[in-house]
Amino acid sequence: MMHTFFARMIDAFRPAEGPPPRTLLAFFRWCLSGAWGGLTVAAITSALGGIADIVSAVLLGRVVDAVVGGTPETILGEHFGLIVGFILFFLVIRPAIFGLSTASSSVIIGPNLFPLVLSRLHRWTMGHSVTFFDNDFAGRIAQKQTQTARAVTDVATEFVNVVAFALASILGSAAFLVTVDGWGAVAMIVWLFSYFALIRFFLPKIRSRSAKRASARAMVTGQVVDTITNIKTVKLFAHDEYEDRAALGAMVGFRERALDFGRVSTWFRFSLMLVAGALPVVLIGGSFMLWRDGLATAGDIAAAGAISMRLSQMTGWVSMALMGVWGSIGEVEDGMNTLSPPHALTDKPGAQVLGRVKGQIDFDHVSFAYGREIGGIDDVDLRIRPGEKIGIVGASGAGKSTLVALLLRLYDVEKGALRIDGTDLREVTQESLRRNIAMVTQETAMFNRSARDNILYGRPDASDDEMIAAAKAAEAHEFILTLQDHMGRKGYEAHLGERGVKLSGGQRQRVALARAFLKDSPILVLDEATSALDSEVEAQIQEALNRVMRGKTVLAIAHRLSTIAELDRIVVLEAGRIVEEGTHAELLALNGTYARYWSRQSGGFLGVDDDEATEAAE
Repeated sequence: MMHTFFARMIDAFRPAEGPPPRTLLAFFRWCLSGAWGGLTVAAITSALGGIADIVSAVLLGRVVDAVVGGTPETILGEHFGLIVGFILFFLVIRPAIFGLSTASSSVIIGPNLFPLVLSRLHRWTMGHSVTFFDNDFAGRIAQKQTQTARAVTDVATEFVNVVAFALASILGSAAFLVTVDGWGAVAMIVWLFSYFALIRFFLPKIRSRSAKRASARAMVTGQVVDTITNIKTVKLFAHDEYEDRAALGAMVGFRERALDFGRVSTWFRFSLMLVAGALPVVLIGGSFMLWRDGLATAGDIAAAGAISMRLSQMTGWVSMALMGVWGSIGEVEDGMNTLSPPHALTDKPGAQVLGRVKGQIDFDHVSFAYGREIGGIDDVDLRIRPGEKIGIVGASGAGKSTLVALLLRLYDVEKGALRIDGTDLREVTQESLRRNIAMVTQETAMFNRSARDNILYGRPDASDDEMIAAAKAAEAHEFILTLQDHMGRKGYEAHLGERGVKLSGGQRQRVALARAFLKDSPILVLDEATSALDSEVEAQIQEALNRVMRGKTVLAIAHRLSTIAELDRIVVLEAGRIVEEGTHAELLALNGTYARYWSRQSGGFLGVDDDEATEAAE
């Protein structure tokens, strides 16, 4: 019952309010918002543990005084209450306090704080534009998320378990020493100032070097993940040694940063142990002198000795904990700088949710060059009517993929406007826009999940019958039934491996087609969607595509011109501009760029070696 109550004190998946701040304390508040109640309870129970340690020492001193001042025959009768209190404290009260402290740490904080922070960081990271992910290692970004969440959790945990405990112990010790002699309390305060001065000197260095170590560690992870992700290419080019050198280079950098951190932490630890050793000498020596002058009892010496030894031991524990805290703060700063930049592509405040569209698309004098002077598309003016099926043709770099990326609002147009059913894409939410568009690309993306999950990604609430019907339409059902993964899962339950590596290119494209068929969006984008299929399968899928395309607005990018020859209209791009448009027959009659592409095809492919096409590329 108690564990259930404690476990619910922090909502582990509560969303954060607003974007993550870019200053450290504000960032911590953002990460931990909503968890302060649970953290406060945990801190109070930890502080009670610190006070319990001081009470233990005081009780020990009282027992020593009772023994010294009494006889074996009279001690029980004269000090019955003290003995009962001693027994109750050590057998009931103290275990209960430390049990509560442990429960608050392992039930309130442990299971809840890490997922709370990680879920917030992950949600924010997912909102970044594709450019953010293009500019970094996938493994490095993932490492930064887990590193930052773990570091924030460690800082909060150590402050609760160590700082609250130590602070209560120090205040309790000072209160006790004042009752014995004020000079003992003064001596301890002087010692504390020396202790904190040492901490203040070392911790900024630890924080800085920890951040550099964390950055170097993330670079190692990014390099290793990049190699493993592209392991087939590594093997095909026989570059095991090359990749090993690249990984070792990143590891050398990490080792150097780790050695820097190790040196400063060694000196920090040594210096603090030297200061810690002075405390028992001062407090026990001072108590002894007071006892000699008749100002303290033997019990006071015993209590002061127990407290000083405990504080001395705690000094080492606290110093290591604080070193860990400042090291974690360095890692939080490093992760914050990577993950918390503002989103580059956001929904406009009050953006409307786009319902199911009819499918009219208007490129109104659109230009986009990825922030450069040249490249992308330039002054594209194109209207696609609802239900119209157009092909987009051009050499590599002509702007075909840029056109589609802008339609999906992976980027915002730099000039002009792009509208669907008359609504500017910047006026609607990104999610509602993309729900209206289904896309199949040449480089098909698969999750390392089951075939069922990969197809249902198109429409997660679809029934099994609908999912299988889509797979059949994409000519994927038969080969899916033959799948079996290394765990023995078969058919639709078999996992496809990272990025679908267990499937051939053609099989991946058929799963991707099934996913698009199941999504059933009013706008369909096909970017070389059948390029990995053999002629027989392509012919079968083309029939399915013809059925699926009915009533939809279709944009089909193709080098194999035979796959788009029957579409309503074909648009030809060169150097980011529309140079021709019309039906297949009309473009052949023009005897221009499209006719040249058609005549130079071999087996139906666009001649990518065409000199003029190469000159037109970005």
